[in-house]
Amino acid sequence: MLYDIKLVTEYRYASPVPFARQVLRLLPVERPGQRVIAADLAIRPAPTERTDSLDFFGNRITTVAFAFPHSELRLETRARVLVEKAEPRATQKTPPFEQIRRSAVAETDLGPKSPVHFLFASRLIALDEAIGDYAQKSFPPGRPILEGAFELTKRIKAEFKYDPEATDVSTLPADAFAKRAGVCQDFAHVMIAGLRTIGLPAAYVSGFLRTEPPPGQPRLEGADATHAWVAVWCGREAGWIGLDPTNGVAAAEDHVVLAVGRDYSDAAPADGIIVISGDHSIDVAVDVIPVGA
Repeated sequence: MLYDIKLVTEYRYASPVPFARQVLRLLPVERPGQRVIAADLAIRPAPTERTDSLDFFGNRITTVAFAFPHSELRLETRARVLVEKAEPRATQKTPPFEQIRRSAVAETDLGPKSPVHFLFASRLIALDEAIGDYAQKSFPPGRPILEGAFELTKRIKAEFKYDPEATDVSTLPADAFAKRAGVCQDFAHVMIAGLRTIGLPAAYVSGFLRTEPPPGQPRLEGADATHAWVAVWCGREAGWIGLDPTNGVAAAEDHVVLAVGRDYSDAAPADGIIVISGDHSIDVAVDVIPVGA
């Protein structure tokens, strides 16, 4: 599927910001099954400094600095991305999860796609016994890794409530798990915490999710969403496979990858330092439009 993507992020500050330095992850890059035809990030006002590069995990990062007062900041990403249709994978044909657990810790490759980076606690995801016990129920002895991970995906969808008021961006997996509520970031973090606690590699994926309007209704501009899901390492042959616990499905043509990391902190759209007095607001609008639609 070929998409035209537009992401607009607007910040408004209660008082002028005299200085800011930020790292932005707002541009997609080539991934297996995903080809970036074109991508551009427009920043208004224009920053004093701007540097584009790749981080360790292959995410495209834009480092900017503003050395002058500004009361608003507008970030507009436009991209054309081709997401290839993946062939359905038989979950039973992936290796038993015990084999994946042994293979992951025995990996000698330390490159960005190596499972060893996604086995342990990270900045926002601690290993958690209670979440591990919850995940373990999907992995009886000898169960294929993808079969168990997909069941866990569907369990989270069925047993957790999607509630934007229940959590915020700083909520840790243990709190979201205790509430059995949250948003896509929380569901992904809980699933990752459970998998890692039982020794299985799992990565955090941020990106875009195409949504369809109700039958007979026009598509609303800006109605699509930024999203988060999980990639599970299923061995060297199968590689990393995306699973979406918010929707209880495998990541497919409707999922466009923006960034990959150990948790949200590695894939956050923006972080950095802002010198400010007072509060600020943020508005985000996303369009993911199939070309020709």
